[in-house]
Amino acid sequence: MAVNMKGKSLIEINDLTLEEVYQIFDLSASLKQERLIGKKHHILEGKKLGMIFSKPSTRTRVSFEVGIYELGGIGLYFNQNDLQLKKSESVSDTAKVLSRYLDGIMIRTFDHQDVIDLAKYGTIPVINGLTDLHHPCQVLTDLFTILEKKRKLQGLKLAYIGDGNNMAHSLLHGCSKIGMDISIASPSGYKPLDFVVDESMKNAKYMGSKIEILEDPIEAVKNADVIYTDVWASMGQEKEAEERKKKFIKYQVNPELVKYAKEDYLFMHCLPAHRGDEVVDEVADSSNSVIFDEAENRLHVQKAIMALIM
Repeated sequence: MAVNMKGKSLIEINDLTLEEVYQIFDLSASLKQERLIGKKHHILEGKKLGMIFSKPSTRTRVSFEVGIYELGGIGLYFNQNDLQLKKSESVSDTAKVLSRYLDGIMIRTFDHQDVIDLAKYGTIPVINGLTDLHHPCQVLTDLFTILEKKRKLQGLKLAYIGDGNNMAHSLLHGCSKIGMDISIASPSGYKPLDFVVDESMKNAKYMGSKIEILEDPIEAVKNADVIYTDVWASMGQEKEAEERKKKFIKYQVNPELVKYAKEDYLFMHCLPAHRGDEVVDEVADSSNSVIFDEAENRLHVQKAIMALIM
């Protein structure tokens, strides 16, 4: 049954119902197929998306800009020097002003509260294109990609190896929301935040799935259908890179580690990958790797999100 998502913001996956998640997936598949056969779908003809970037990006920038264009709308790119946001103008005033010009906002920034405030004070839907706390568009894309490859989600096991960062948080929300088991292996001091784990545990209990927060990567990867990793030092953590490398070296996804997963496991990474650190070429370029299908699917899933909420 279709649910009306018009006007809804996407701040984190936990805000979505299970029906809304699958509605996004269904529309993503339709839009992907239509694009493949060259059928135009100007669902958002004349609509305007403001794209605010405090952090640079390859996939987020290109997929949203191409996506809104293919939906018949226009994307306006703003880097951190283009707006007065948080310099000489508050988030609330910016939200109110942009709401008079635009039909939607996508923001990629550091502080998660900025996304919450934009949605709170504006009157148009806001899409979280990444914050230090969550990366919902990426994880909805990841789940859509797994569904394409495995034909199901519920009952599968995803192992996330590495930093308990925004990716770990959104994967916890996403997997628990749709009934996938998730095992996270991180070194001590780099585990996901307790409140995100608690929120996800409630979802998992409802869906009958399992969450494990571990230190041993081998234990996490055992019988996994999907192995996921991310960079050891994210944007804004460059000064910690060398220190982190020492602590994360045992968490590298390499041929020895993946032997513990199912033979037909999928390897996933949100990219960009620091090859030779969190993953080696033999895994990233293997027949199990779906990293570029995953990257492509950002376009289709984000188009579906924009079409449904704008």
